[in-house]
Amino acid sequence: MSQFKEWTDNIQHMKPEQLQGYLESFSALGPIPGIAAPFLESLLPFLPLLLLIAANANIYGLGPGILYSWIGVSSGCILIFWLSRKLGGGFRKWLQRKFPASARFFDWIESRGFTPIFLLACFPFSPSVLINIASGLTTVPMRTFATAILMGKGVMITSVSLLSFNIANVFDAPWRIVLAVSCLFLMWLLGKRLEMRFQT
Repeated sequence: MSQFKEWTDNIQHMKPEQLQGYLESFSALGPIPGIAAPFLESLLPFLPLLLLIAANANIYGLGPGILYSWIGVSSGCILIFWLSRKLGGGFRKWLQRKFPASARFFDWIESRGFTPIFLLACFPFSPSVLINIASGLTTVPMRTFATAILMGKGVMITSVSLLSFNIANVFDAPWRIVLAVSCLFLMWLLGKRLEMRFQT
């Protein structure tokens, strides 16, 4: 346990180039570290997700880096949702008694379904683990949650990867910035269409 704590502490305090070098030291394992590191961040939110995504893009290349980060992050979110739903029990009622304002959040998630989960998943600084747990405590179907997470995290990871891949040359390729913003807007439009489908 002490070794694991030491490992997480080291990662937390690494500079971007140090983290990338550390992950590259496991290159013999192929894509496993690129998937495992973002997956662990879903369970341990104090790990630096944005740096892990950036490192994946620069270690594996833009396309594979996005794919590995997406698989790892999405799998972790869906696991947390599933565990919350299976083990939550009366936790929601306790939260609503202890923090009455939380009832409005649960009602918002249940009434709007896809859209709030998708939008929150798009933002890199949203408290992902809390959203996953809260969603698991609602009646939102697994299919709706999984679709919103896969799409939302896809937007976030693609945007971060585009902006951080070979970051020294990002302003020499402004199309990457335009594409990142366009990706967010188009996925939002698609999310609205899917929300109407889920609500019918």
